[in-house]
Amino acid sequence: MGLSSEEEAVVEVVARFVDTDVRPRVREIEHSGGYPEEFIERMKALGVFGLCVPPPYGEVHVSTECYLRVTEELARGWMSLAGAVGGHSVVTRLLTEFGTEQQRQRYLPRMATGELRATMALTEPGGGSDLQALRTAARRDGASYVIDGAKTWITNARRSGLLAVLCKTDPAADPPYRGISILLVEPTAGLTVSGDLGKLGYRGVESCELSFVDCRVPADVLLGGAEGAGFSQMMRGLELGRIQVAGRAIGVARAALEDSLRYAQQRHAFGKPIWQHQSIGNYLADMATKLEAARLLAVQAARRLDAGERADLEAGMAKLFASEACMEICLDAMRIHGGYGYSTEFDIERYFRDAPLMIVGEGTNEIQRQVITRQLIARHPV
Repeated sequence: MGLSSEEEAVVEVVARFVDTDVRPRVREIEHSGGYPEEFIERMKALGVFGLCVPPPYGEVHVSTECYLRVTEELARGWMSLAGAVGGHSVVTRLLTEFGTEQQRQRYLPRMATGELRATMALTEPGGGSDLQALRTAARRDGASYVIDGAKTWITNARRSGLLAVLCKTDPAADPPYRGISILLVEPTAGLTVSGDLGKLGYRGVESCELSFVDCRVPADVLLGGAEGAGFSQMMRGLELGRIQVAGRAIGVARAALEDSLRYAQQRHAFGKPIWQHQSIGNYLADMATKLEAARLLAVQAARRLDAGERADLEAGMAKLFASEACMEICLDAMRIHGGYGYSTEFDIERYFRDAPLMIVGEGTNEIQRQVITRQLIARHPV
């Protein structure tokens, strides 16, 4: 198991991009509230947006484990860059696994180059992680669907050319998930992207509200061509999404640990480097152990997905543990840096602001625990 030499080279190229281009400028761009256009264009050129696109539609398809490693490297530089790829990759998986051949040919080649960027539209105002309670509806009208409803916290909504919209095509279905479908919606009349939402962290990329009012789309945008399969399709897509969020958490935590190791050797107190003080040394030991455990859980989930097996239990565990560990590691990094950790002249405060996103994103950790419990019972019946 592990990466091929070609995949190791892909990870190395992205790591070099992060070290030479991203890290020297990220603080300036993030604090200014600017959009990382140059970084995104460079990621397109490196093939990052096509890593999950299989042949014959893409040219740089890699394993989920390699994709996880790339995500870690991007998040090590700036978590927002990994976020710019996350929803895009989930939509790629949805099209690959469930799309019609016409849908694959229409979207995947352009998604592989980054010419077409995609995202998913799941969360609704007041709905949160309860996707079965969604209210956005799409009614069939001849050769079209007419969509009405609203979505919120949609990452990359303003710059994406394709939205995988989770909606109800049969509001009367019982249970509700049987009436849920995914429509592949491009910018069109009746779809409005409202103002960007202000955020504690996860800056640079936009998170927006969407409004659908009599939004008419062709009927052939129904993912897979069959109504009622959207909920199960999205749950499969979110296996990759949760592995990706775990990778983001690992990347941020790794950056916090590496900065702390460097600072603990350079900073002296009471006549010696602070890492030699037991309290600081204990922090470093615990941080490194949590990071390694998180990475191993994520790799296990990625390998299971690559083996074609159901991985919602493993992906949920990886996302849950990695995100909680990231929050703890970033807090400990701030403690190690003391006042400098609270200063905007250091990156620690950004890691600390970015870390909570992984706890609540792609399904809150409270939801992850429910997913894990259900799968444990299903796999270990009495």
